Amino acid sequence: MTELINPPELPRAVGFSHAAVTEPGRLVFVAGQIGEGPDGAVPDGIAEQMDRTCANVVTALRAAGAEPEHTVWMQIFTTDVRAYREASSEIGDAYRRHFGKHYPAMALVEVSGLFEPAALVEVTAVAIVPETEGER
Repeated sequence: MTELINPPELPRAVGFSHAAVTEPGRLVFVAGQIGEGPDGAVPDGIAEQMDRTCANVVTALRAAGAEPEHTVWMQIFTTDVRAYREASSEIGDAYRRHFGKHYPAMALVEVSGLFEPAALVEVTAVAIVPETEGER
């Protein structure tokens, strides 16, 4: 289980948690994912890219034996924070389609560019798959 921490002394956490505490388990590190589909196509809009990016992160998590709710840390890189803010409602909808209302500790960083020139967002994540009774 992961305990998400949001102390009342810090600003209200909306769409993220200030800290995450985990129990022992298997660590899963997800490499930077963008909104690229299996065909190599990248959607045009930032919300559409975030939707596909979140789907790609969840696919990588599940391939490693993790679920979205096992995510404890996420970094979101964007080439345009202003566009990200303007599309925040649609981006929030896309995020919840894949992660539900699970908001791990997160950082959002604006960067001057990403390796794929068409990418507007890239997401990395860390998850911890809880130990089962037999593993303890």
